[in-house]
Amino acid sequence: MDTHFIPQQAVVLLENGLQLPLGTDGRAYFNYYWLRDNCPSSFDSATRERSFDIFHLEQPPRAASADIVGDTLIISWADETHVSRYPLSMLAANTGGQQRADPADLPRKAWFSDHYPQIQRFSQPDLMQDRSLVAQWIKAMIVDGLTIVTDMPDSDQGLTDTVRLMGHVRPTFFGEYFDVKTHINPTNTAYTAKALELHTDTPAEEYAPGIQFLHCRANTVQGGLSIYSDGVAVANAFRTADPEGFRLLSEIDIPFYCEHDDYDMRSRQRVIELDQHGEVSGLTISQHMADVFDLPQDVLDSYYPAFCRFGRMLQDDRFLMRFMMKAGECMVFDNHRVVHGRLAYSATTGDRYLRGCYADRAEMRSTYRALVSEGRFRA
Repeated sequence: MDTHFIPQQAVVLLENGLQLPLGTDGRAYFNYYWLRDNCPSSFDSATRERSFDIFHLEQPPRAASADIVGDTLIISWADETHVSRYPLSMLAANTGGQQRADPADLPRKAWFSDHYPQIQRFSQPDLMQDRSLVAQWIKAMIVDGLTIVTDMPDSDQGLTDTVRLMGHVRPTFFGEYFDVKTHINPTNTAYTAKALELHTDTPAEEYAPGIQFLHCRANTVQGGLSIYSDGVAVANAFRTADPEGFRLLSEIDIPFYCEHDDYDMRSRQRVIELDQHGEVSGLTISQHMADVFDLPQDVLDSYYPAFCRFGRMLQDDRFLMRFMMKAGECMVFDNHRVVHGRLAYSATTGDRYLRGCYADRAEMRSTYRALVSEGRFRA
């Protein structure tokens, strides 16, 4: 159909869709399937789910007529008795096939070894009373990947209540909670007084938990400084210094494992994780849970040196933050971004007890969206 002389305000019906006077060039195309599937009446206002099932149409959707009345496109559908009414503003927001705006898609802010005084801190009793403060807390988690919750109750329930502000306790093969203290028969290096190298937790899980909580209940021992590095800052620096090494670590999966009497967990992960924008979103790394690298030996000629260069960079003084955790504090951090560990301590000089658990990173972002936006539907 020749549309060159069609009036600008006219709706043009085509074989598979229609054209509207929208967009920067004054013409926007919409597919009939998309229009029928996204008719405003296709969504239930109570459940906010799509109630229309396009699979039940006996014929491909096709407009019998379509007109613009005021600020609304009205379509009468062929082979149906249905009439759809679309606000032009809704159609204008979907002219380019772009993804729906996401308030949780915030740019990450890299931090370095001097970051400890600037870590954003939130009082647990205040968080329990103020949902707007919870939104600020989660925003800090998305942007910085690390916060400290202060004034924690000295109880197991206090940790659970804190997690539930952003989501739910997410179990791992270790269970729902874990206690970091010296064990008589340890099944993990964390349960000893030895130094614990920088790592992300449970890399052997297919989908490792996203957010980690470490509630310090007691810490009076000599030594045991906590160490943290921002994987985003380190990986960005590595990308600049070693582009080929960065490519290898961000494109090739390596094996991880965690094995004991009652479990044998295995996965394959990429050391450097990228988001949908191609930006560094985090890391998966743990020397004590890295399995035997099963890559071809000639690939390892390049991969292993890059892996070691990156591992050494993680521990560089530019990035490595050291501090002593205090009783009543809870470290909350992105387990896919922040690598953490501790220095060795003397178990006979006092008491050191951290209670930990995890939450899901997607649930945290979901809570943030619900707190700061109206989503697809107005409340």
